[in-house]
Amino acid sequence: MANLPGGERTKRILGLTAPGLFVLLWSTGFIGAKLGVPYAEPMTFLTLRFVAAGTLLTLLALATGAPWPSSWKALGHIAVVGLLLQAVYLGGVFVAVSRGMPAGPSALIVSLQPLTVALLAGLTLGERVSRRQWLGFVLGVIGVFLVVVEKIDPASLPDQEGFGFVEVGLCALSLLAITASTIYQKRFGMAADLRSGTALQYWVAAVAALFVAWTTEDMRVVWTGEFIFALGWLVLVLSIGAVSLLMFMIRMGEVSKVSSYFYLVPPCTAVIAFLIFGETLGLLALAGMLVAAVGVALVVRRAS
Repeated sequence: MANLPGGERTKRILGLTAPGLFVLLWSTGFIGAKLGVPYAEPMTFLTLRFVAAGTLLTLLALATGAPWPSSWKALGHIAVVGLLLQAVYLGGVFVAVSRGMPAGPSALIVSLQPLTVALLAGLTLGERVSRRQWLGFVLGVIGVFLVVVEKIDPASLPDQEGFGFVEVGLCALSLLAITASTIYQKRFGMAADLRSGTALQYWVAAVAALFVAWTTEDMRVVWTGEFIFALGWLVLVLSIGAVSLLMFMIRMGEVSKVSSYFYLVPPCTAVIAFLIFGETLGLLALAGMLVAAVGVALVVRRAS
């Protein structure tokens, strides 16, 4: 590595450190959502987050001379990723958390992304799905079921602890959105500059989130210190730091390999949620997390 040019050496170091840093940062997103939603409705919260992140990245792109999309087609690809990865994915998670979905199980459902990416990549990117991967997919679904069945309450209300089928469905929608955005980004979004492209993603997502907030929420915000901290953390650490790492890893590697890091998010989130909120998972849920992790490992592990 010492003989590599400066730029290549930096890429190599970032390639080695990005996965671990990404898992840690991405795990805190579920915690930030739970900290902020008591003071602002979810889509209002996300609108503020997207506008702030879009503004900062736009200024960065302008200051560093980043190239901007040169065609409507390229802009359209960026818009699709922005809607899926930001508006739909985060919107589903934030609404579910605002209705009482605990951080740990919500992270586990969404982090089945390696399973769904591996399956859909076979259809869209020409990657073959083996019997071992199908087994992994089944184990992943069983693991999620074991986690959510312990606490699920069909009659749960938004102001009650716990969650119902609506909240689980919202997290499932987020799972589908982040899966589609990962595959779409790999296939159509590789030419976009990370700085300007990500900035435009946030502006597209901001418009979508604002429309939903304007039509379904009262858009009232209680500006407490905790909310400002949560908003600042999600903008700087998640929207800029973690998302930039994700885009970098997608460019540098195969989508199945990149997605495999998501299976580390639920345990990391569960530990953080325990330390901050005192959230606990029973033995059945812990067993489900282990089963899901084994399933993901089967999907992403390459054949000998």
